Amino acid sequence: MKLLDDIKNINPKAPGSWPWVVKLMACAIICIAVVFGGFVLDWREQLEMLNNVKQEEDKLKDTFLVKKRQAINLDIIKKQLTETQQSFGALLKQLPNKSEMDALLTDINQAGLGRGLQFDLFRPGPERITGVFAEQPITIRVTGNYDDLGQFASDISQLPRIVTLNDISISPAGTNLSMDTTAKTYRYLDENELAAQRKEAAPDKSAGAKK
Repeated sequence: MKLLDDIKNINPKAPGSWPWVVKLMACAIICIAVVFGGFVLDWREQLEMLNNVKQEEDKLKDTFLVKKRQAINLDIIKKQLTETQQSFGALLKQLPNKSEMDALLTDINQAGLGRGLQFDLFRPGPERITGVFAEQPITIRVTGNYDDLGQFASDISQLPRIVTLNDISISPAGTNLSMDTTAKTYRYLDENELAAQRKEAAPDKSAGAKK
């Protein structure tokens, strides 16, 4: 109760005469008012700036982690690309060029004759250009026994050049069997053929100029 009496009896114009307890309370109130005023007038803006900076820092960290993962994956992708190029190069070597096609057709024919098969039909069809490759279909009809036909198909698959047998149909032919199939082989286009293909695909600038 004495504290309440001291507060009631203080003279606002003579703070030096205030009791110590009242002085301490007044100092505490002033400090709180200064802190609150500083927060309202200045610190709040700085705190907002600090919060924005922290958010930006978090974004930069996320970006860094993404870039880091990409950098790690880049080495893996480069390695896979190299392996793919090597595999593609190996496959490309299995494709004949234009000058080797005649020899390949002879190899297919010899594979059948070597198994004692009789060729009733061996008709190369027109080439079909697909990208940088040309597909050469060959309609084949051979006659022989079951084992020789199977060995012939196996020999075709083991040729150094890529040859596939498609649409195979086997039917009786007297004491033997007759096999109809379409053999497909592929060759890569030479530079002149690629240049001609690019020229055909390019827009006609002269026609556009005339318009």
